[in-house]
Amino acid sequence: MIEDEFQFVDSNVLVYANDVSGGTKRQLAKRLLEDLWETKNGCMSVQVFQEFYATVTAKIKQPLSSDAASQVISSYTVWKIHTPNVRDVLNSISIQQRYGISIWDALIVNSASQLGCAILWTEDLADGHVYESVRVRNPFTETG
Repeated sequence: MIEDEFQFVDSNVLVYANDVSGGTKRQLAKRLLEDLWETKNGCMSVQVFQEFYATVTAKIKQPLSSDAASQVISSYTVWKIHTPNVRDVLNSISIQQRYGISIWDALIVNSASQLGCAILWTEDLADGHVYESVRVRNPFTETG
């Protein structure tokens, strides 16, 4: 169930939603994105778009064309989007050191926090864990 709060979507969710070989994860990711679209609570960052593009155009079984991937990204620009700056990178370094997570995950946590998100949807961090004031939810588990 989707809460009435801003929720950040990591690149892995966006990738699965657009990967025709994604199976059950594709269905779950698409449903989550549709729910967030309807409630207008979805958030992403420029980093999510970069990671999505790099993955879906080269790293999945049936890659998307550059144009198709660009169209997906363009459709999400109506969501709240965080564009990190140098201050965000420095803050992310602090997050990385405090929690012992990768700098890439720390950048995602920072973006979610900067946008005021209550939830971060990802499979890359511990489900249920709170980083800063953002709770991680894995959309591909029973608790997601």
